[in-house]
Amino acid sequence: QVHMVESGGGSVQDGGSLRLSCAADGFNDRRYCMGWFRQAPGKEREAIATIDSDGLTKYTDSVKGRFTVSKDNDKNTLELTMNSLKPEDTGTYYCAADSSQGGIFCYPGRDFRYFGQGTQVTVSS
Repeated sequence: QVHMVESGGGSVQDGGSLRLSCAADGFNDRRYCMGWFRQAPGKEREAIATIDSDGLTKYTDSVKGRFTVSKDNDKNTLELTMNSLKPEDTGTYYCAADSSQGGIFCYPGRDFRYFGQGTQVTVSS
């Protein structure tokens, strides 16, 4: 059974940084796509970044150049480093995972089988 747990959320000032982690217990697929979503209050969930088992990363325009997604294969954790945070980055952040061939099949917005429960990020001006 796959159990994904996010951590690292918190409150920061405009321009600050945070690093989120996602422990993917039980998810051991060799070929995969993993990603991060976020949902602001009153808005739909937004896919923001993905990484496949070859290390190929993709980002939506709203976070490109500020956020970095990475995978620690030794710890089996997914990371999201967020710099230059803005108030509009506020929301609940979720990690996701699924088996995948990667490449063109791994991109923000695709469907995922497994999701975590989310961690809150608040950016104040």
